[in-house]
Amino acid sequence: MHRNKDLYQFLLEKTRQLTEEWYENLDKSESAGIYSSDDPAIIETVKKQNYEFHQQFCEVFNKDEESFFNELEKWIVKVAQDEGHLCTPLQMILREFFNTQEQYLNLIDEFAETNKDQYDTRQIDSWRRIMLKCFNEVVTWFTEEYNNHSQKRLEAQQDLIRELSSPVISLTKDIALLPLVGDIDTARAKSMLENTLQQCNKLGVNQLFLDLSGVVMIDTMVAHQLFQLIEALSLIGVKTTISGLRPEIAQTAVQLGLSFDHISIKSTLSSAIKSANLIPN
Repeated sequence: MHRNKDLYQFLLEKTRQLTEEWYENLDKSESAGIYSSDDPAIIETVKKQNYEFHQQFCEVFNKDEESFFNELEKWIVKVAQDEGHLCTPLQMILREFFNTQEQYLNLIDEFAETNKDQYDTRQIDSWRRIMLKCFNEVVTWFTEEYNNHSQKRLEAQQDLIRELSSPVISLTKDIALLPLVGDIDTARAKSMLENTLQQCNKLGVNQLFLDLSGVVMIDTMVAHQLFQLIEALSLIGVKTTISGLRPEIAQTAVQLGLSFDHISIKSTLSSAIKSANLIPN
């Protein structure tokens, strides 16, 4: 351990220098994400994050492996979830990890050359193995955290997109409109059913205008789910009025044997709204 502590002190004294050298040689091209920023505040943050990494990583030669990784965890999670890094291609981040690894290999060589009378080849190889092993684990861990957080963010964005694709718009205290536009596939139909029920219940809706004039085509499965939505709405006390029902969609519904009984149908959204006395005739 004494021999490791000598190297630890040497590396600790080089941390600030490592950061400055790293940033000077950093790829700052437009494709480099956060590394390409010329904003002084962002540059300072990037340097600070790099400096904190060096301070933490040096501890691999000062502490046991478990303690080392426990303390490094905060840095890995924080940087992996940092918005600037999430907007930076992962391959660019990994390249900087490997550039930093090269810095440490050079420093170990420098330390060994300066103290060649004190340390044999076996000891120097041991330091290299320790460093490379920990770098491999750090890079793997960081990549997992980065991907996990990216996936969660993507799922949240997809949920938002699905919610916005079937917006329940309040017209009065208890009347709302659901305008559907574009293609409706099975996934969107399922999401639409769940979101519409939740929104109608949340808004206290008892009458919903379902406008299909912006829907070009739906398949038989989606048509079936659309009528399931209308049935589910009726179960929570919401009366549905359909408008803009295209002939091909009506034909699909008939072929499926879906009943239009107890469903109010209007040719246009305007006539549907007029029927509720929301606008003058």
